[in-house]
Amino acid sequence: MKGNKKTISSFQKTIWDFFEKEGRQTLTWRKTKNPYRIWVSEIMLQQTQVSRVVEKYKSFLKKFPTIQSLAESSQANVLKEWVGLGYNRRALFLKKGAEFVVKEFQGKIPKDVSLLEKIPGIGHYTARAIATFAYNQKHVFVETNIRTVYFNHFFKNTEIVSDREILDMVEQTLPEENFREWYWALMDYGSYLKKQGKGMNTRSRHYVKQSRFEGSDRQIRSAVVRYLTQKGEADVDDVVRGLGFDIDRTEEQIQKLLDEEMVFLEDGVLSLG
Repeated sequence: MKGNKKTISSFQKTIWDFFEKEGRQTLTWRKTKNPYRIWVSEIMLQQTQVSRVVEKYKSFLKKFPTIQSLAESSQANVLKEWVGLGYNRRALFLKKGAEFVVKEFQGKIPKDVSLLEKIPGIGHYTARAIATFAYNQKHVFVETNIRTVYFNHFFKNTEIVSDREILDMVEQTLPEENFREWYWALMDYGSYLKKQGKGMNTRSRHYVKQSRFEGSDRQIRSAVVRYLTQKGEADVDDVVRGLGFDIDRTEEQIQKLLDEEMVFLEDGVLSLG
């Protein structure tokens, strides 16, 4: 799809005007250019509402103010600080990523996206988000709110849209400067459109519907981790029978947590390490 100059100029004006009036410039992670702090915010914001992240972001950085402090902390302490955000594997990837940066990059988060992508837990989007928000680099990337914006403005009558098509329009509409603010503006406008009932991401070729949490394996895994953050350690049989879920399913999820090294088992006692 090819946009003409008039269409692109009008689109950019819409985004900038909205951002000037309604943009969330006061979000804490938008007041820093520290790549570590931006990285933390990006991982927290994955599949989690902004309102839930705000306070957790502050408390997490108070506990782990530098990448070195995160790398040197125990896994148990990291998971304890993560409680309430869900998707605990993100916390482990963040810690493993910090350890990698300290070991391989002497504690300095690189600016090059190809190097950023070598860090555990950092993929295409996160690498470019860090490079853009920390260093104001020009990159092309997409996430759920950005998809919503382009669906509504350029693909209203298209049933199925690939990210390749979205990325092509993102590239065409990038301004000549202020890349950091531009992506903030896109995300804020996309969030606004969703609240207006104009979310259209189900038409994305890459859309995956999030499964229900209640009664899911994710709920069991989360309950196991939360239990251990409160108890420190516990007899595996007490955990299996004490959480109130189906025993076979609980045992299966504990085994998966063990395989992923999210929890540890020694002499029948479970812990977070």
